[in-house]
Amino acid sequence: MFLYSLTLQQATGVVCATYGNFLGGKTQEIVVARGKVLDLLRPDDNGKLQTILSVEVFGAIRSLVQFRLTGSQKDYIVVGSDSGRIVILEYNKEKNMFEKVHQETFGKSGCRRIVPGQYLAVDPKGRAVMIGACEKQKLVYVLNRDNAARLTISSPLEAHKSHTIVYSIAGVDCGFDNPVFAAIELDYSEADQDSTGQAANEAQKHLTFYELDLGLNHVARKWSGPIDNGANLLVTVPGGGDGPSGVLVCAENFVIYKNQGHPDVRAVIPRRADLPAERGVLIVSTATHKQKAMFFFLLQTEYGDIFKVTLEHENDRVTELKIKYFDTIPVTSAMCVLKSGFLFAASEFGNHALYQFQGIGDDADVESSSATLMETEEGFQPVFFQPRGLKNLVKIDDIESLMPVMDMKVSNLFEEETPQIFALCGRGPRSSLRILRPGLAVTEMAVSQLPGIPSAVWTVKKSINDEFDAYIVVSFANATLVLSIGETVEEVSDSGFLDTTPSLAVSLLGEDSLMQVHPNGIRHIRADGRINEWKTPGKKTIVKVGCNRLQVIIALSGGELIYFEMDMTGQLMEVEKCEMPGDVACLDIAPVPEGRQRLYLLLQNLFSYLKFRLLLEGRMVQIIQRVCF
Repeated sequence: MFLYSLTLQQATGVVCATYGNFLGGKTQEIVVARGKVLDLLRPDDNGKLQTILSVEVFGAIRSLVQFRLTGSQKDYIVVGSDSGRIVILEYNKEKNMFEKVHQETFGKSGCRRIVPGQYLAVDPKGRAVMIGACEKQKLVYVLNRDNAARLTISSPLEAHKSHTIVYSIAGVDCGFDNPVFAAIELDYSEADQDSTGQAANEAQKHLTFYELDLGLNHVARKWSGPIDNGANLLVTVPGGGDGPSGVLVCAENFVIYKNQGHPDVRAVIPRRADLPAERGVLIVSTATHKQKAMFFFLLQTEYGDIFKVTLEHENDRVTELKIKYFDTIPVTSAMCVLKSGFLFAASEFGNHALYQFQGIGDDADVESSSATLMETEEGFQPVFFQPRGLKNLVKIDDIESLMPVMDMKVSNLFEEETPQIFALCGRGPRSSLRILRPGLAVTEMAVSQLPGIPSAVWTVKKSINDEFDAYIVVSFANATLVLSIGETVEEVSDSGFLDTTPSLAVSLLGEDSLMQVHPNGIRHIRADGRINEWKTPGKKTIVKVGCNRLQVIIALSGGELIYFEMDMTGQLMEVEKCEMPGDVACLDIAPVPEGRQRLYLLLQNLFSYLKFRLLLEGRMVQIIQRVCF
């Protein structure tokens, strides 16, 4: 028997993320993997990240990548997991769900070192995908479409190499030539046979290009060359007319441009001035921004520093590689640059963040270049910089994350009904003490500043058939504020509500009309915009009100009750008046039961008596009177 647990609190740490056009419109969305949960996120107009969809995948997600077929209007998602399968998902906007387009089994389940799933790479033109394991196995699937324009996937083509450890793979942008994939590999076959350890010390990493021949339906090793032994990450360089093609090899202390038949172009990664000399600098996260006329890369080090990398090139020849200090943010497991000017940073530790670009690093700053690279007896001369506050980015949203939980205690320190969970989260200066309570989470959708201290607030629909409320009505001491609810919450002045007086009650009347009760009368707002106003007699004012969808009862100063009903034509009609022996402290009337025209029981409270009254054929009849002590 195998059991699968569903936790009340979903995982908050992000393992990997990708972005693309999954809804089919012009906006870009973000897909994040939180262990066994796949989330689809989208920033709204106010810069707040909204969760469109969250789904359990019943497995451990290890890698994510998006691709688009040539001529298509939306992107697909490829998922690498511990299931021993490659899965391609498409988001269905009508059903609000990820639909499984293809699911192909290639190996055993579990996170195994020789079963693919750890690495994913796609051809930039969306024609093929490579899924790789930490060791030996790499599979290539050809992607195409049938006569009905549906996505098709081929049988797997092997690109295995035994006794080889894989550190990173990436697709090479070759335009519409045969797809090419690059991999950082280390052959340990000799080290496995050498008991002295010398062969292990001399083992050399290689950058290998694998070419998929679409005509022969075969994958072959096209080219392989030695690279820096500190290499750990590959970044695809745009090609096919948009750039020089090739890859950026991120190594310890260096970024190197490499391509088949092209000399290496190397630049040193700037390092912090106070960093010990023996400590290296590694790139842990990357993002690429590409437009028609330009492209650049954002590379983040293990210390959180982000560098902007640009290439000077003439056609397919790179002449200079520049690395400029950009900004410093918490270390991320993934970064996504959206065309709308946002940077999503999935933090490795602590809360995730959404940033907005204030600049793209064009101002003068510390810069390293391949043209000024100097080699000395001790190695290449380093370039130093001093971290500073955010200059090109501004944080606009925070996404809660408990990762990692270092310690936890359950105790009822606040003497509540349910004990609280106290957790120590984060690392270093971003550490925090979190207090968790069982309950449903509330998502903050919008924040609006109020001009004063409100005395009451209501939400109201425009029609009984509406799914959501249309207005938020806020009453103040001498005014009423009406806010419209939509993509944003904003003040409106054409709702029909009187905004120069406080409100005592706001509700939906009948099927599609609104009512506002204020101290000087009742305002009935019809669906066609007509407004009927009932004014209080003399100098009396309304002090209390009770209402439902068809009935209104008001109490005037001096103790007079007036009862209104909505007739068959939708008019609010005065039915009866009744004098009370004293001022009314409160009154209420329950909702009308389904199938009835009116409710017959009214509860009112004088300052010294509690009275129940029946509404019989439009007349108020007292049935119980009880002295209050």
